Amino acid sequence: MSSGTAEKRPGRTKAEQRAESLEQILDAAEYLFSKSGLYGVTLRDVAQRVGIHTTLLNYYFKDKANLFEAVFARRAGVTSSRRMEALDQYEREAGSKPTVEGALHAFLDTDLDLYYEGGELWMNWAAFCARVSPTPEGTALMDEHFDPVVLKLVSILKRALPDYSDEDIFWGYHFVTGALMNTLAQTGRIDRLSGGLCHSSDFPAVKKRFAKFMAAGFMTLGK
Repeated sequence: MSSGTAEKRPGRTKAEQRAESLEQILDAAEYLFSKSGLYGVTLRDVAQRVGIHTTLLNYYFKDKANLFEAVFARRAGVTSSRRMEALDQYEREAGSKPTVEGALHAFLDTDLDLYYEGGELWMNWAAFCARVSPTPEGTALMDEHFDPVVLKLVSILKRALPDYSDEDIFWGYHFVTGALMNTLAQTGRIDRLSGGLCHSSDFPAVKKRFAKFMAAGFMTLGK
C-alpha cells in the first residue's frame, strides 16, 4: 500500500473504515487529477496509488466522472462557505463605504490562507482546481459550487464602484480569477524566471500583493 494509506487499527467500526477508505481514495484521486486532469487519469491509477483493487474503487464510485465530482465537491463547500463568511463580515464592517481592495482581500486572502495553512492536501486541491477550471467538466462544477460567492463579490464591487459599468466589473473579476488560477496551479515558472527569488507555492507572498495589485487594475477600467 502507498505511504499515504493509514494503517489498519483494531476496534474501528465499519462506518469508520469506510470513511477512512473514502478519504484515502479522494486524496489519491485529487493528487492525480491535479497532475493530469480528468482524462489523464484512470481508475486503475487511483487504485494503485491507494494500494487497493480497482473493484473496491468501483464499489465506492460508479465511474471516473463520479469520482472526479466527489473530489471537487469535498473541498469546494469549505472554501466557498469560508469566502462567503469573509465577504459577509467585510460587508458589515465596511457599511456604506466598501472598497475594491477590501472586498478582494476578503475574497482572495481567505482562500490563500486555507490552501497554505491546510498543507499538502489543500495545495493539491488548489492545483487540481487550476488544472480543471478551463475544461468543460471543470467549468460546470465551478458554476455549481462557486457562482453564489462570486456574485456576492461582484455585488460588493458594484457598490464600491457605483459609476462603473457592470461590463467593466465582470471583466475585472475575469482578470482576477485568471490570475488566481495561474497562482493556484503552482507551475514553478516564476521560480525559474526569478532565479529562485519568487516561489509559486509561496502563497503568503502572493497574499501580500494580490488584492492591492488587482484593485489598482480595477481602478483603471473606469478611466
